[in-house]
Amino acid sequence: MGTVSGQQDGRRRVVALVSGSVQGVGYRWFVRGRAADAGLTGSATNLSDGRVEVVLEGPDAAVAAVLADLQGPRAPGAVTAVDVRDEPIRGSTGFTTA
Repeated sequence: MGTVSGQQDGRRRVVALVSGSVQGVGYRWFVRGRAADAGLTGSATNLSDGRVEVVLEGPDAAVAAVLADLQGPRAPGAVTAVDVRDEPIRGSTGFTTA
């Protein structure tokens, strides 16, 4: 079955660009913990423009749950926007922060 909008066989890969006061407040480590709890792979990376890029891959329901948490009340800092785009599944392993 082919990849459609980043979904394949109940799995999904997304890239979320998180804006606001999200650097230097433990935001990447929060995302890493939520991703680990949900069994997802991916990364959380500080960008030079002050945003954090979050990549999540795994079961669609788990990806959706972590996406909701990115701007939820437990998220550190002050999130002002989360822009999400789907990407083709890559079969990534582990979770990195940079």
